[in-house]
Amino acid sequence: MPNAQTTLRSAGQPLEADAAQAAFRLAVADMEAGLSRQSDARPELTFDDEPPPRRLAPYAAAIAASVLEGDTEIGWGKFVLLYDPAGHAGWDGQFRIIAYVRAELDPEIAADPLIAEVGWSWLLEALDAQATGYRQTSGTVTRVVTEGFGSKQDEPVSTSFELRASWSPAGDGGNEDAEPALDGHVAAWCDALCTAAGLPPLGVSALRPAGRRRPS
Repeated sequence: MPNAQTTLRSAGQPLEADAAQAAFRLAVADMEAGLSRQSDARPELTFDDEPPPRRLAPYAAAIAASVLEGDTEIGWGKFVLLYDPAGHAGWDGQFRIIAYVRAELDPEIAADPLIAEVGWSWLLEALDAQATGYRQTSGTVTRVVTEGFGSKQDEPVSTSFELRASWSPAGDGGNEDAEPALDGHVAAWCDALCTAAGLPPLGVSALRPAGRRRPS
């Protein structure tokens, strides 16, 4: 498990030993296994407990992550797992994942019209590489420009990248009867977060300092 506390809590549901609770606990255990592997593989990542949303599904769990360069945070994200045993038409299944990614960008890149498309591709490529299956993807990519005025007018302009996405995990090959391997979805989220922060893929040495990502 990560060094930070990563207790994943149900969203206001009684801890009854029923089938739904058991299925949710198995899913959370799969998430925790994925977090543990990511913590071992990427020392730049730190995980922290995050309160889950309470109105989106009968069961929910959440975790936050920071990408650190020394003591400086160069990226941040959140991973939320929703579970509705009755199913949800908009999800095309019982599980839904919501992911957030935020990182700084070089100011000159913020105006690039392709940054949103490239940023979205980071997530899809990570899902293709790490997850056994997924469907019903949805999301937005936002470029944020922060400028100072008044007493802060001398502060440099800062630009950042924010991705908000959701998708439904699926079994191998999209098999609806197979249980989704959620550890792969955790890995895909971490890959997208680290890519946005400027870190190289696992097993590849960095050619430049991390942070202030340039799209490629």
